[in-house]
Amino acid sequence: MKKVALLTGISGQDGSYLADLLLSKGYIVHGIIRRSSSFNTQRLDHLINNSEIYNEQLFLHYGDLTDYTSIEKLINNHQPDEIYNLGAQSHVKVSFDVPVYTGETVAIGTANILEAVKNFESQTGKKIRYYQASSSEMFGKVQEVPQKETTPFYPRSPYACAKVYSHYLTINYRESYGIHASCGILFNHESPRRGETFVTRKITRAVGRIAQGLQKKLYLGNLDSYRDWGYAGDYVEAMWKMLQQDTPDDYVIATGKMITVREFCEKAFARVNMDYQKYVEVDPKYYRPAEVDQLLGDSTKAKNKLEWTPNTDVYSLINMMIDHDFQLARKEFIIANHEKNPRP
Repeated sequence: MKKVALLTGISGQDGSYLADLLLSKGYIVHGIIRRSSSFNTQRLDHLINNSEIYNEQLFLHYGDLTDYTSIEKLINNHQPDEIYNLGAQSHVKVSFDVPVYTGETVAIGTANILEAVKNFESQTGKKIRYYQASSSEMFGKVQEVPQKETTPFYPRSPYACAKVYSHYLTINYRESYGIHASCGILFNHESPRRGETFVTRKITRAVGRIAQGLQKKLYLGNLDSYRDWGYAGDYVEAMWKMLQQDTPDDYVIATGKMITVREFCEKAFARVNMDYQKYVEVDPKYYRPAEVDQLLGDSTKAKNKLEWTPNTDVYSLINMMIDHDFQLARKEFIIANHEKNPRP
């Protein structure tokens, strides 16, 4: 009997990598996507275009984390063995602009899923294992370095505040109702599938476009912020491992190394033999109202209990992203040239 997983946020970076992993393990995967006027499933195209997978193992459903009824219906209809809650308005800077919407998708969305799981289990007797995507942003103004599972939270954005609510609510439902619910406190994790408004992808896209003459400058905010950056493809494996444990728990997932945004820029431009100082400029509009100066994770617990360690360091990650985005920019350049000089 194949396991069944339900993923919120399946069309995002983490959701697409997790779908890849679960499908490779033989799962039936149900993903929740939001209805919009245009399709936003590009990260899943390699799966959707595989008719064997799409017709037999992968199923996409419209739903909304803020709508309890749609969540309850999906859980009741598909009776998943595992639920991975990855859906959210996840951009920290944007959360200052839309704090209510961020709270609704992140905090209330989590409450809706947990309440639906609780009711489903009480009505059917079937147990569901639940993964909550917590965030290193919850540590915010850090109280100790490095940060581990016992480090106090000090959130510095509406997004982080909503994640703290979701984190503790997950623990509360675990302790109150016996739900097999685990929280992964994931530090920054990136990939070629990262959204282009996030700083790492903004940098690597710009490097490719500048190298091809399609862009002249890259404007960023705080270059001196330190972050612990890992590879999303590694981190989704930790999510899965959490739900394979007999006892639910909470885990920090990180590389244990941090570098500045400035060094990320330096290494990214150096990959194509360019000096970042000639192209990067600071624009105050990209600063957050409340900055998070440094995040550094200690994933010793995950290493010992989950037997998980990251396979990709930050420098390999930068090279991976630059190589991908250089080729993407090259295609843009070819198309732009063809439009300027169409063949007769």
